[in-house]
Parts: sequence; structure tokens; C-alpha cells
Amino acid sequence: MTAFLSSINYNAWIVPVLLLLPAFGAVGLWAHALLTANDPADKRWREVRVLAFAFFLGEALLSLGLWWSIDTAAIGWQAMVDLSWIPQWGIRFTVGLDGISLTLVLLTTLMMPLAVLGSWTSIRTKPHAYYALLLLLTIGMLGVFVSLDLVLFYVMWEIMLVPMYLVIGVWGGERRLYAAIKFFIYTMIGSLLMLVAILYLGSEASRIAGAPTFSYDFILNNVRLDPTTTLWLFGAFALAFAVKVPMFPFHTWLPDAHVEAPTAGSVILAAIMLKMGTFGFVRFALPLFPSAAMNPAVRSFIIALAVIGIIYGALVALVQPDFKKLVAYSSVSHLGFVMLGIFALTTESMQGALMVNINHGVSTGALFLLIGMIYERRHTRMIADYGGIAKVVPIFATILTIVSLSSIGVPGTNGFIGEFLVLVGAYKTQPLATVISATAVIFAAAYLLWALQRIIYNKLDKPANEGLKDLNWREIGLLVPLLIAIVWLGVYPKPLLDKTEPAARRLVEYVQTGGVKAAVNITHTAR
Repeated sequence: MTAFLSSINYNAWIVPVLLLLPAFGAVGLWAHALLTANDPADKRWREVRVLAFAFFLGEALLSLGLWWSIDTAAIGWQAMVDLSWIPQWGIRFTVGLDGISLTLVLLTTLMMPLAVLGSWTSIRTKPHAYYALLLLLTIGMLGVFVSLDLVLFYVMWEIMLVPMYLVIGVWGGERRLYAAIKFFIYTMIGSLLMLVAILYLGSEASRIAGAPTFSYDFILNNVRLDPTTTLWLFGAFALAFAVKVPMFPFHTWLPDAHVEAPTAGSVILAAIMLKMGTFGFVRFALPLFPSAAMNPAVRSFIIALAVIGIIYGALVALVQPDFKKLVAYSSVSHLGFVMLGIFALTTESMQGALMVNINHGVSTGALFLLIGMIYERRHTRMIADYGGIAKVVPIFATILTIVSLSSIGVPGTNGFIGEFLVLVGAYKTQPLATVISATAVIFAAAYLLWALQRIIYNKLDKPANEGLKDLNWREIGLLVPLLIAIVWLGVYPKPLLDKTEPAARRLVEYVQTGGVKAAVNITHTAR
């Protein structure tokens, strides 16, 4: 496979194609809308969802070659493309991958077709606009993971904001406008502070280079700031990323957005968009400002917030009457583990954080898909409205149980290995925080197993549930890849760990030395 990919020069064109294909897809949907304007609405809806799925499936298949083409052990960016974009301002279209961004790019491209299948029958209002927005959202999400120019990164960060705002605001639930506006305002405020920090870094880099530049590699290798300025800039980046994670106490937009978003919106938020905050810390906040990240006060503060988020998210999930909101608060707890792993700053904890990122996307994405499937049948998310439905929907009940066990972190499922590595690695540098965080494993078992008992294992005592239909072949088919991932990553995580280990190790070494070691140690080379 590697020889074939080399023969077609795969790395030279794959990243720009992955960014351009969704744009062509959006144009194709617009053309379809014009050409079929006089066709029956039902016919147009059936055609547009197939067309959108074809674009997302093509994107996923094209991206699979990255698994073999990217040499994550090599020093330097892989599949890098560097083109002039706005030369008078020193802004370039520079993109590339390493082991960390590779896993998130593949998570994005593989989850998007499943999200479309999850909305297969529920989105009938303005379907062309809906699927076009999902395609544009894909551009922004992929762009965040591959950008190596700070202005390009900021543009991609903002591109993803508008489509998700519209997806929630137009196709969401009863309180969709409130949730969409809250999501927009929270993210925008953090983003504006990050923009100020980017402009400051760009001005410093331009002064040193003698020409305008926002190159990530140049800034990493050449810009050195005084301690006070470093702390302020780190704070600006950290706030933007903390809102997106979301960390406690910046999390309050998340439950509303999850609950009101359509199924695909909830899946994308959980599986992909929350990862952008943690990725931002790993790619930008830590390596650009290592002295701030190693500052004892800063580090203790962020770890304290992470631990509070872990416990708080689990406890609040425990008392939720709405199953979708329960899963939303569980995300606050899971992402707290990611932040603990990142700022514990050991190779094991960093790899664990990256694994939790991926595993949370798989497990929580599957949970939201399952919630959407049962909601289409019963039109309620209230746990109390169910009870004993395993008797009428046994396939649904079986899959929900497996996915819930993976979210809890039962050994043999994907959720275990990531949290285990975080706790083992974090104990070396943060023993007290690790011990406190470990209690969340008990809380996770409590809120999910109790929910399962009330939804599928109690008596079937509500007549409205007696006629529920079990999962159909489409729904089973879209869940099968996620079930395979749950088992594969739980039983044999080595391939994924091998992909992330070199980049994680070099990043930890670089930050621990306060940036003293050459920037090449975190797989970056000056361009």
C-alpha cells in the first residue's frame, strides 16, 4: 500500500483535495437544488441525501491512505503543502500532518458519513442547505487540524463556527435559537482574544524575519518573548481553547447545544468539534508558550479545573432526567481527563489524552446516534418515559449496552486504555489530582448503568413503548464500524499508540525543557 501511494505522489495532493472536495460537494448540492427546483419535495430530499453521502464517503475513502502514507516517526511535517495566499500580509496556505493531527483528520473524515446516515430520515426541511452546511463545516474542522499558518488556522477556526450555528439554529429543537446564540457568543469571545494574540505573534515574527509572516514553524523557532507577555498570550490562546473543550466553568454552552442540535449536529460536536480545543492546547498553547505551560501556578490552575470538570460533569450527569443531556455532561467529564493528561506532561499521560480524544469521539458519537434513533421512534429523550424496552428492541438494547460500557471504560473496550494511560502517566507528576480523578470512573458507572436500567432493563410498563420497532439494516450498518472500533481499540490499541507516540514524546520533552531543545524535537522544522 505504501509503495502504491508513493507511486501516485499521494502526500503531495491529498491534504488540499480533502479541503477542496467538500467545497465542490456544496456547489454540487446547490446545482442540484437549482436543477430540481420543480421536482416533488420527497424526490429532491431522497436524491440530495444520497448525493451528500457520496461526497462524504468519497472524502473518507480518499483519506484512508494517510494511515499508510504518513511516517509518524519521521522528523518534520508529512504531506506538507506550502503555497502563497496573501503575500502582502505574509499569510500562506501552509498545511501538514504529524501523528497527532493524523488521527483527528481520520476521525473527522470517517465520522462524517456516519453522521449523515444518522440524519437519513429526520432532515426533510431545506435538506440542500443542511447537507451543504455539513460539507462546509468539514472544511473548517479539517483545516484546523492541518493548518501551519496562524492566520489560516484562525480562518478555519471561524469557518466551522457559522455552519454549526445554523445547523443548531435552523434544524434544532424547541430552544434552538437560545442554544445556537449561546454557542456562537461563547466561541466568538474566546476566538477574538486568540486573534489578538495571533496578530501580536505575527508582528514579532515579522520584525525578526524582516518581512510579514505568520508561519507556525518560524514563530516556534524564532520568537522569544518576556515572561509576562508569554503568560498573557498563553492566556488568550488557552481561553479560546478552554471554551471549545469545554473546560469547567466555560462548559455551560455545551449541554444546551447538544440537546437542541439535530442528531448529526450532536455527533459532530461530540466526536470532532470538542477535540479542537484539546488539539489547540497540544498544537499551539503548549509548544508556542512552553514556559507558561510549565509555570507551576498556571499548570496547577488548569489541572484543578480539569479535575473539577471530571467530577462535576459526572455528578451532574448522574441527576439528569434527559438522556441526551446526561451524555452531554459526561463529555465534560471525559474531556477533563484529556486536559489532565495533557498538563500532567508525561509521555504516557499525553498518549492517554490523545487516546481519550479518539475514544470519546467513537463512544459518545455512537451514543448520540442511538439517542437519535430511539427519539425518531418515541419522540422523547426523557429517561422516565422508557423502561423495559429491551423486550421490544433487543438489538438497540444490546448495542446501547456495549457502547455504554465503552463510555464507562470497561476493560476490553476502547474507553479503558485511554483513561488508564492518563491515570498512570498523571500519577507520576500529579498524584493527588490523579487519585481524585479516578473516582469519576465510579461515577461514570453509576450514571450510565442507572440510565440503562431505567431505559431498557426495568419492566415494560408503558403502553407507548410496546410498539417500538427495532433498528433497521441502515441503522445497524452505520453502527457496525463504531462497534468494531470499540472492540479493536480496546483489545489491540497498539497501531494507534504507535502512530501518536513519537509526536507525543517529542512534545513532552520540548515543553518540559521550556523550549530549550531545538524545535525539531516536536516534529517541526523551519520552512
